[in-house]
Amino acid sequence: MQRGRDRLVGLWQHRYPTVAVTGMTGAGKTELVDHLCGRGDTGATVESGSAVMERRVRRDRRLRGFRFRVVPGENAATRLGALDEVFHDDPVDGVLHVVANGLATGRRPAGTTGSAVVDREEQLARELEDWTVTAHRIASMAVRRDRPTWLVIVVTKADLYAESVDEVVRSYSPGSGTPFGDRVDELRALAGAAKLSVDVLPACSHLEEASGVDRATRDAYLAKLEARMAQLSGHV
Repeated sequence: MQRGRDRLVGLWQHRYPTVAVTGMTGAGKTELVDHLCGRGDTGATVESGSAVMERRVRRDRRLRGFRFRVVPGENAATRLGALDEVFHDDPVDGVLHVVANGLATGRRPAGTTGSAVVDREEQLARELEDWTVTAHRIASMAVRRDRPTWLVIVVTKADLYAESVDEVVRSYSPGSGTPFGDRVDELRALAGAAKLSVDVLPACSHLEEASGVDRATRDAYLAKLEARMAQLSGHV
């Protein structure tokens, strides 16, 4: 019976691998996952970051999909507990780390509803600090397991820099020579290239009226991300 149960668990994990969604508050994690799960385009925007880990499930017609674990972006005990859960207690199969080119929506303290005016350079510094914490957790998980871990760095809010998307994506990529790229190189060295695959892809979810990206381009970004996740998870 135990062997049969293990086989069922293995089948479930293959069909519905777990994915940690990490990144600083305001980067667009929840909106991104809502779109990936077919819940986007409601017209609503998230005005305050969640204080607890959010869970979403994406299913397709072939009974395959993903179980998302959206880690709180606020630097609080709940965030640290969620990081422990997804990278140690119940390790995930893959990671979507969301960055926003310093354009993460400013949040008021303690999850207060509404946005706050923020400086882009300060947001970039916070983004790098957030990545440093997460990267150490990813490396620790990757070296403990006997199978490769995949990581996709998702550069969101691409509609706000539509003319320079490729340049921005390169700045987050391994070997780019940027502060973020150097930290990605450090992660790969710690985890081992055979233990960790890294992709960097652009995306955007909520589109403003003056957005530099139309809905078709937005959907194409999301489709490319979905296709890559399916490849990394062995769904195709």
